[in-house]
Amino acid sequence: MIEEIKGGVRLHLFIQPKSSKNQIIGDHNGELKIKVSAPPVDGEANAELIKYLAKLFKVAKRNISLVKGDTGRHKVVEITGISKGEAEKLISSAL
Repeated sequence: MIEEIKGGVRLHLFIQPKSSKNQIIGDHNGELKIKVSAPPVDGEANAELIKYLAKLFKVAKRNISLVKGDTGRHKVVEITGISKGEAEKLISSAL
């Protein structure tokens, strides 16, 4: 779910688009399940996910990169400027 990488963390995510609100749900088969309100059209859900993660982890959007899963529900995201411990703490407080 959360891996430590040089300068940040890597998150393995399962995304559910077109939700009523953006929220973290919890563990989903070894991935972190996140609901986003945007539809999966023209990258809107990905943009909404990055915006939500930037707010959650208190980092700039430029510090978040979508590494894998541009068009699917299973995504890998890297976030720089945050430690694994900080990320775990912020995720658990959002649950």
